[in-house]
Amino acid sequence: MAGNNLAPPALVIDTRTRPRSDTNETRVATPAGSFVSTISNPFLTPSRSNSFLSPSQTLTPTPSDCGRSEKTVEHESPLHPDPGTEGDFQRENNPFAFSPGLLNKLQNPKSLPAYQALGGLSGLARGLQSDINAGLSLDETAIGTSITFDQATQRTTDKLSEYTERKSATGSDPFTDRSRIFGKNILPAKTATPIWTLMWNAYKDKVIILLTIAAVISLALGLYERFATIPGPGEPPSLDWVEGVAIIIAILIVTLVGSLNDWQKERAFVKLNAKKEDRQIKVIRSGKSFMINVHDILVGDVLHLEPGDLIPVDGIFINGHDLKCDESSATGESDAIKKTPGEQVTALLESGANPKDLDPFIISGSKVLEGVGTFLCTSVGVHSSFGKIMMSVRTDIESTPLQKKLEGLAIAIAKLGASAAILLFFVLLFRFLAGLPTDTRDSSHKASAFLDILIVAVTIIVVAVPEGLPLAVTLALAFATQRLLKENNLVRVLRACETMGNATAICSDKTGTLTTNSMTVVAGTFGRSSFAAKSDSENSGTQTVSQWAADLPQSSRDAILQSVAINSTAFEGEENGRFTFIGSKTETALLQLVRDHLGMQSLAEARANEKVVQMMPFDSAKKCMCAVIKLRDGTGYRLLVKGASEILLTHCSEKADIQSLETATLTPDDRAQLTSVVDSYAKGSLRTIGIVYKDFPQWPPTNAETDEDGNLQFGSVLKDLVWLGLVGIQDPVRPGVPEAVRKAQKAGVVVRMVTGDNAITAQAIATECGIYTDGLIMEGPEFRRLSEEEMNAKIPKLQVLARSSPEDKRILVARLKALGETVAVTGDGTNDAPALKTADVGFSMGLCGTEVAKEASEIVLMDDNFASILTALKWGRAVNDSVQKFLQFQITVNITAVLLAFVSAVASPDMESVLTAVQLLWVNLIMDTFAALALATDPPAESVLDRKPQPKSAPLITVNMWKMIVGQAVYQLAVTFVLYFAGNAILGYDAADATQQTQLNTIVFNTFVWMQIFNELNNRRLDNRLNVFEGVHRNKFFLVINAVMVGAQVLIVFYGGAAFEITALDGAQWAICLVAAAVSLPWAVAVRLFPDEWFARIAAVVGAPVVVVYRFSARICDGVGAAFKRVWGRVWKKKEATPPEASQIESEKGASQEKEAAPEIVVSEGDNSFFLSSNPEIQIEDLERGRT
Repeated sequence: MAGNNLAPPALVIDTRTRPRSDTNETRVATPAGSFVSTISNPFLTPSRSNSFLSPSQTLTPTPSDCGRSEKTVEHESPLHPDPGTEGDFQRENNPFAFSPGLLNKLQNPKSLPAYQALGGLSGLARGLQSDINAGLSLDETAIGTSITFDQATQRTTDKLSEYTERKSATGSDPFTDRSRIFGKNILPAKTATPIWTLMWNAYKDKVIILLTIAAVISLALGLYERFATIPGPGEPPSLDWVEGVAIIIAILIVTLVGSLNDWQKERAFVKLNAKKEDRQIKVIRSGKSFMINVHDILVGDVLHLEPGDLIPVDGIFINGHDLKCDESSATGESDAIKKTPGEQVTALLESGANPKDLDPFIISGSKVLEGVGTFLCTSVGVHSSFGKIMMSVRTDIESTPLQKKLEGLAIAIAKLGASAAILLFFVLLFRFLAGLPTDTRDSSHKASAFLDILIVAVTIIVVAVPEGLPLAVTLALAFATQRLLKENNLVRVLRACETMGNATAICSDKTGTLTTNSMTVVAGTFGRSSFAAKSDSENSGTQTVSQWAADLPQSSRDAILQSVAINSTAFEGEENGRFTFIGSKTETALLQLVRDHLGMQSLAEARANEKVVQMMPFDSAKKCMCAVIKLRDGTGYRLLVKGASEILLTHCSEKADIQSLETATLTPDDRAQLTSVVDSYAKGSLRTIGIVYKDFPQWPPTNAETDEDGNLQFGSVLKDLVWLGLVGIQDPVRPGVPEAVRKAQKAGVVVRMVTGDNAITAQAIATECGIYTDGLIMEGPEFRRLSEEEMNAKIPKLQVLARSSPEDKRILVARLKALGETVAVTGDGTNDAPALKTADVGFSMGLCGTEVAKEASEIVLMDDNFASILTALKWGRAVNDSVQKFLQFQITVNITAVLLAFVSAVASPDMESVLTAVQLLWVNLIMDTFAALALATDPPAESVLDRKPQPKSAPLITVNMWKMIVGQAVYQLAVTFVLYFAGNAILGYDAADATQQTQLNTIVFNTFVWMQIFNELNNRRLDNRLNVFEGVHRNKFFLVINAVMVGAQVLIVFYGGAAFEITALDGAQWAICLVAAAVSLPWAVAVRLFPDEWFARIAAVVGAPVVVVYRFSARICDGVGAAFKRVWGRVWKKKEATPPEASQIESEKGASQEKEAAPEIVVSEGDNSFFLSSNPEIQIEDLERGRT
């Protein structure tokens, strides 16, 4: 076969009649390099003509040496391209034996036939020019030699070393050819929604479309009056068309501003998601282990697997110990899948073993449950299983609970506004119809007058629909998540921001969160010898660690070194250019001890000197980890165990003399003395680690128990062990943690420490952190035995839960939630996932946390620091405060604008509102967009921690907020009505003078807008404190946006006369506007001084009729909305000429997709109306808690 052929060899199959028995199989190599088989073997390689495997060669049926009739395998080929994937099988100038398409056949789905056809693990490694032990070379750039499919799969007689030298191998960048052929482990960036699409989505709101229709009609009539009618003598040309143009421009501005905000929000969350997917993975290159970015993984890399890892790429298992994976997120299989090393699979298949339980496949997106090992990467990025799934299910950001609640509140407000608009329309319509007999105007003026009535009614609906409510929470969340990311909080789930603001309990881990996780061995006791830190040894007279190590014989050093170096998952590496150990901080502290004082030169060399039979990673239930080695003299096996000293002590029946290693019975006095040492270390805030072992004549032992899969139950061998010694590891409290705990407690949040350490160590650390005062300390085994009633009684006093398992933590979180608490919990291990999921807000550790824990959490602490949790608490409260501030402002403007337009239009002889449609649209732009930007971006002040968290039952609009809303609405309505109805008398204007009336209307409009600007300052506070300017200089958004609003209002008054139907004002008139508006600030002081209790009593009486009116209005809106929906549906059905069922399904689907794409600006829920068929309550409860 051609040396440069990348195709698999021809497979020919005997078609003669033969016994159907697998035992009759023979396999012979033909001169062509093919295999002749006497049975049809699904594991053999295909041989049909395949341009995707061998563009240069066409395979044909080949007669065998015996003249048998043969045919080639066609579509049964395990390497046959699936439809649509043919491009993945073609790569030009490919120096490797395989293409991405061929490697994909391993996992699409799992295929042992494809695995064998590609030569098994050794064939894959050769074909990818990698090494299963040393990994890729760090010096690799362009590949200098090429390898064929036949050479890789060992199906030719060519020497494997005689690879073809490539003449075109050029390139100085690392891994040039490897990246070009197989790609990088990066998914293409999600295509951002174009701005014009967002504008169209914003414009498609039914009310905006209705307003557009009215504006077009108004423009058409205005143009008709301007050009088709002749004005009378001395009359100016008609300018009615200006209003239509102004409405269209206002609609465009509202649409553009809303879509720009949405576009900015999408960009912010794209960056957030990119950060969320960024993590480190352990890889072997040039024989050394490194931590690299997950995006830098390449096909051919050899990667480590440890419990808790979230696997980022596809591959084949090389070797390891008891590796089991949870593939439920990737394949849907809920059972733990035991992995078989690749070479073992190949050997078993060749021996005729049942392939059913053989699984060497490592699936991206799955999780390592237990065991350790390495695997060879075969697919990355879009070619991996997880990459394909992610590309197919990419979705937009979901609405948060608060967004959904605000959308419901927006609907409720819209119904009230729509009811007012409908009532206004019919009142004015009846007046218009009643006046027609005496109306002497021509038909065009009558039509224009009717259209003015319609425009005012529609504009009131536009003003009443508070689409800024969902926008406000979106902006607040986007702003908060960006700032939190800068302060080491990666928010993975948006609702966590809202929920964290009202957390009432925090269950925190100790190691790494409350402490620095920079551990050092500072004390130890081995038999009669012991050591302590230098300062302690000078005071107590004990040896230093150097003196202690110098007195140890070599055999004792070797015994300790074995227990530490072999029974470990840490490895040597480099960080910031210097040598270090990488892994669990406890393990790296022990490794540093044996490296500095017990003569370990190289960790890899120490491990190579021992024959490891079995590894058992750390078990959180047993609080220990184990390894089994074969003794060098061949006399048996040694079980090495290290873990929690007080627990391992209960499993020991003997002790070893540290000088001679001779064993003796562990007496009760010995046990009491060791317990005393453990307690003394624990009181000094030291974590104690016991080191024990036991020798066995054979492995597994004859009396060992096994599970149903034949795996050893290690609990059955953890007895009658030999005690070697213990060490004390110091992990100092993080700077700033005691202060952060104090602030959290001041904010009404109860902080509890949940740790695996013993009660004495836990108490010492908790006291230093300020968590433990005079409360209750319990240990996990005691806690889990309590009944629910006993738990409910003890939990309020519980401050420290020691010796706890992940299940204890989950039980504690569940009981706290059952007691009505809003619970935040930290976790770093795989077994913490249930507690993280159970909590209202789960915090995982960014530095030491497993990928499973990160996936189960809502927020990742990038620095593992408890103080960062306090930051999340502050920003969570800021999000809720921002939304409530905007809500307070929004409802005030809603009430005043709608009532003002309604009353003035009804009272006006010309049936015109004091605020024109264009003026109302400008007010709508202020309150829906600018105010959202200004009020939703207030950073949290330290004072947010001075108040207690709001309970879950607290309403979204508090009594204090209603007091400010009603107080400001009363003032604004009073000022506006006084100016409108009594302005002529107060200012001495002539009611018959059109110029003075225009000036009066301008004063009313200008005063109304300035009252909103000043009221924005009032709404920066939600409490009854008086300083509304506190921290205003820290919010640049607020200052800039208010400057824009002020500048725009000034320009409108001076230059917007034609469009806004106003005129320029002089200095005295400006003074009237500004003074009347500025009085809202001292008025707000008076409102805040009014007792909340008095207001609540008054509101209970006065508010009852409002509720009755709302319910009546809601029923009317539901009826009108249902009718409108039916009419709209019929129009679309006729237009599309589709069956009713299909039309309904498509309509619902479109509405669903639109809502999913932009939930923050969707006001109308339902198919074709902004009315809902349900009646949402005005009294909206606070944001949802827990899981749905």
